[in-house]
Amino acid sequence: MQDNSTTNGDDMPSVEEPLTKPVKRTKQKSASLLEIKPKKSSDSAPAPDVRVTQPTEPSPPEANTPSTVSETTVSEKKQEIEIPPGTIFQAVGIIRGNVTFIKEEDKETATIKLTGKEYPLFYAPNKRRAYDALKKEIEVTGETNQRLVVYPRFTHFPGRDQQPNVGFQLVGFDKGREEEDDVPSKELQDLEFKLCGLWQFIPVCRTPCISIFRNFTKERLDHVKQSEPAKKVKFMKASHLPLFWRDAPVQPFRFNPKAPKEEQGKPVFVQIKAKFQPSRNAFEFDSLLGVPLEKPPRFLKVSKDDKATAMAEKRAADKAAGKTSRPPQGKPPFKPKSDFKPNAGGASKEMPKPKPKPQQ
Repeated sequence: MQDNSTTNGDDMPSVEEPLTKPVKRTKQKSASLLEIKPKKSSDSAPAPDVRVTQPTEPSPPEANTPSTVSETTVSEKKQEIEIPPGTIFQAVGIIRGNVTFIKEEDKETATIKLTGKEYPLFYAPNKRRAYDALKKEIEVTGETNQRLVVYPRFTHFPGRDQQPNVGFQLVGFDKGREEEDDVPSKELQDLEFKLCGLWQFIPVCRTPCISIFRNFTKERLDHVKQSEPAKKVKFMKASHLPLFWRDAPVQPFRFNPKAPKEEQGKPVFVQIKAKFQPSRNAFEFDSLLGVPLEKPPRFLKVSKDDKATAMAEKRAADKAAGKTSRPPQGKPPFKPKSDFKPNAGGASKEMPKPKPKPQQ
């Protein structure tokens, strides 16, 4: 099964050691929100074609270093608190099921079965070692039921009523070793995920999502500056994970095209633990892992110009290959509301007659 969002899961978040940083409270209407002010630095300024700001509308993920905050002395700010570990865009979890490797001609695919449903299992180019190690483990032990560390991969489609394609990108697998404590397989139970991202609605999904973006680093910024528009779009494409969250402390952001810009508001950055529900192909809230933040860690977002350029290039390539991504033009052919077919005796049904017009 192919995922048209990215290639080999390059946009999924990775687990890195988070940094703890001071944060100062701001006077907001809600006491539960914090404002993180980034340090001013000339080397972190984004290029004109790459946005490194908080989004006002949905738009890749992978873990990195959170944004720094303004440095103040204890005498100046006595009520400072430290940001808890994990304040990065992240989506990582644990699944357990029967893994199957299928080889067709020169192509090999893998699937995992969760509560009777099969999901494709992917790997990123830099995570091929984990994929090969899992395959070897199954060949040696003969045990197909494996506990895996994965990133969720959701591909949404334009129709709001159309279900997304769901798969998982392999990060590693749990051999039951006890010497490693600070790993997701020890912190999470089966089907549990750690989700850290923007809480918002997106146009192609009726269920609110946690949006996982590509975290900011100077090295990544330099990389996207030198990349072509199509590669930028793939590299910085976000992952939107549907989440059912009753009694959420903050409402998911919903963009209103009719409202003035100053009244739009912004999505809030949340850090939660959620459980994947195969029956709904979505996540269900379990518990908070940190206080919601009014401003998220810094992240990369592709510009609208690069999106338009990449789309135009794709259409040109499809046209040259004889393909088309556009829906058929023109009106659909006429289709009668009902078909008049012969009855069981072979006689045709009588066509309904129009009602006579009232005489004046």
